[in-house]
Amino acid sequence: MAPAGRGFVVLAVALLSVWTDKVICNTYISTVNLMDSDLQGQGCGSNSEWDEYTAECEPTFLNLVETDCQPRGSHGCDSVLSLNSEKILSQAKILAEQKKLPFPVEDMNTNEDLAIGYVLIGSSLYDEAIKHFSSLLQEDPELVSAIYGRGIAYGKKGVQDIKNAELALFELSRVISLEPNQPEVYEQRAEILSPLGRINEAINDLSKAIHLRPSARLFRHRGTLYFISEDYVAAHDDFQQSLELNKKQPVAMLYKGLTFFHRGLLKEAVVEFKEALKHKTDFIDAYKSLGQAYRELGDFEAAMDSFQKALLLNQNHIQSLQLRGMMLYHHGNVQEALKDFKRCLQLETYNEVCQYMKGLSHVTMGHFYEGIKAQTKVMLNDPLPGQKASPEYLKVKYLREYSRYLHAHLDTPVAEYSIDHDLPGSFKDHWAKNLPFLIEDYEEQPGLQPHIKDVLPQNFESYKSEVQDALCLANKLGKLMQYNTPGILPNERILRAMGFATLEVMQSLQRTWMNSKIRLNGKTRLMQWKDMFDIAVKWRRIADPDQPVLWLDQMPARSLSRGFNNHINLIRGQVINMRYLAYFDRILNFIKERILVFHGTNNPKGLPEVREALEKVKKVEDLLPIMKMNSKTRDGFTVNTKVPSLKDPGKEYDGFTVTVTGDRVGNMLFSVETQTTEERTQHYHSEIDTLYKDLTVKGKALMLSTELGDADTICNLILSLVYYFYNLMPLSRGSSVVASSVLLGTIMASGKEVAGRIPKGKLVDFEAMTAPGPETFGKTAKHWLNLKSAEASYKDLPAVSETFPTLRTMIEVLNTESPSHC
Repeated sequence: MAPAGRGFVVLAVALLSVWTDKVICNTYISTVNLMDSDLQGQGCGSNSEWDEYTAECEPTFLNLVETDCQPRGSHGCDSVLSLNSEKILSQAKILAEQKKLPFPVEDMNTNEDLAIGYVLIGSSLYDEAIKHFSSLLQEDPELVSAIYGRGIAYGKKGVQDIKNAELALFELSRVISLEPNQPEVYEQRAEILSPLGRINEAINDLSKAIHLRPSARLFRHRGTLYFISEDYVAAHDDFQQSLELNKKQPVAMLYKGLTFFHRGLLKEAVVEFKEALKHKTDFIDAYKSLGQAYRELGDFEAAMDSFQKALLLNQNHIQSLQLRGMMLYHHGNVQEALKDFKRCLQLETYNEVCQYMKGLSHVTMGHFYEGIKAQTKVMLNDPLPGQKASPEYLKVKYLREYSRYLHAHLDTPVAEYSIDHDLPGSFKDHWAKNLPFLIEDYEEQPGLQPHIKDVLPQNFESYKSEVQDALCLANKLGKLMQYNTPGILPNERILRAMGFATLEVMQSLQRTWMNSKIRLNGKTRLMQWKDMFDIAVKWRRIADPDQPVLWLDQMPARSLSRGFNNHINLIRGQVINMRYLAYFDRILNFIKERILVFHGTNNPKGLPEVREALEKVKKVEDLLPIMKMNSKTRDGFTVNTKVPSLKDPGKEYDGFTVTVTGDRVGNMLFSVETQTTEERTQHYHSEIDTLYKDLTVKGKALMLSTELGDADTICNLILSLVYYFYNLMPLSRGSSVVASSVLLGTIMASGKEVAGRIPKGKLVDFEAMTAPGPETFGKTAKHWLNLKSAEASYKDLPAVSETFPTLRTMIEVLNTESPSHC
């Protein structure tokens, strides 16, 4: 999932900031933040997200009475900084009389002296407050309220200064030693600890406070810290407890929804976000989060509606603009996405995400000058010493170099060059692995050439009618490859590109079966299987230049010898990858079989006990106790799937590796990965070579025959071929959709076409990877495909490779808006 994921980390910190910047009121609590709330109560400042919670709050000990204050939003409502000495004394007297200050004493004069210090804190005069409390402590070193006040003043002065933080913690710890049963002090200390990154200590303090006096506020606060620690189950429980004590908490509902979201429970998250909006109809963060949840569910329209509502409430809400722009880009609406990124940068010039995405959007549409200008701005934003580089900073130099390469080849026929051969091996290796751009002796791509102009917009009506038909058909074919599963948003640009790839594969195969040669990589020859896939790779690359779609066997030898891993986390900690949920049981059953084999060999006496335990295993987490039954698997285990050979019956190749580690539920890793080594690649290539030769023979026979059986044989052969391709995963990105377009193109070349759709929740690549063999996969896939005879009109389509011979023409047709009737 996640992507989308980074935005929610930002949200968590932002909402925690709301919590710490706005009052969370009680008789003594949150003196550091009290003044903002009091001013809001008198009509100053903006509405707090926590206004809904005032029912749980007792009257604050510092309730300023500013009689000159005008109604909310008026210029007459000045900061407490403008209070003169007389007003400070007046406020202090009111506090003392009402005993609305922490740890009051019996002596009224002492209380008035203490109250002056708290009013100074409220006036943002922290140094004066510290001096005032220090003078009181000279007279009485154990005056608890003065110790507490001085600690509050140090905290309010700024915990980013470690000296202030240490002094604040020292004073609050002194208070706790003198008054160990006051929950508000533990909570106050937690507020100091959490910004310092000492989250576990802060959680411990809040747990003590909850033990002393449970409240909705304390559960909410601790839940927020659990959330930041990525303990989403504990966070959920705390937010639930908080809501049981006080149901009117929209932010707690939002956070509860986010605990679902981060665990992949998207539908449950949607319910909570909607519940938050019932209680607070102008809750921008809830609309934004709802938009993200719908995006992850693949519901573009609902996501757009939610982002739109957030922006109607605040048209300058940067996170909503950024997230909507990214969703639009990944939905294929690049032009609309660009508008959001430009607006984002108008509001926040140094927003690195929007700057990167602006550059990427320009390059995707063929606007290389503006694109590289934006990329350069991101490159100049070097991280500070010790600061972790952002994902955008790590990627941007690769994108700029690739953009320069694309621009230089914009008008060169794509059949005359090869990206895999032209780009340096170390560059490809680092780019595919998302490593920092530290490449020895790298020679930069040439700068932009002025005589090569940017890609211009192309109208649908400007194309000939037969090209319009091909474009409409490409849209239709692309949708046949779309997965309908959570976590995958349809990308109309990529789907159109792969629709064109399908048509070009169909036409190229038909020419090959008629003994015609093709032009590829600067050479004219008969098409081989990799050439067939290269057609789809070409279209996939240009649809989204952000993703390195590269052949792994073309990587440097050193990289291949170490193995190039395609890794997928199915469960990591408490996060479930909902995209692959339909395959959990199948993988679990395979694991159980391998565990029995392992114990049969290494622990025969304990096998009956293991078999009995495995019968009770219903989900992956249930395996954790069984792991403890053998010292070799106590910390985890890996099992390897096997892929049977058709070429050499009885022989098997390595499939993917399943890993399960962890010591308890919520702290486990359940993942799969394929490791592309040179030896493994050669084995799979041998299978694919044999199948492709058979496919070519049958294809040539089909061109001379009208027998339907030949088309069925071709279907079986191409399904077996892509079965090995899916299991090999030979590309750094995009192996699945590339294989799907080749599959559809081959079927169409045989005179058939697909009438079925991929079932909801199913993934063709994982269906192949988890099938026991090509026959089982082929049987399932044929059922999904629901083949029928192809329309005769497909023969009249223009040649795709000749209609769109260059990158420029390919980008133009992908940029073109097609009419709704298309």
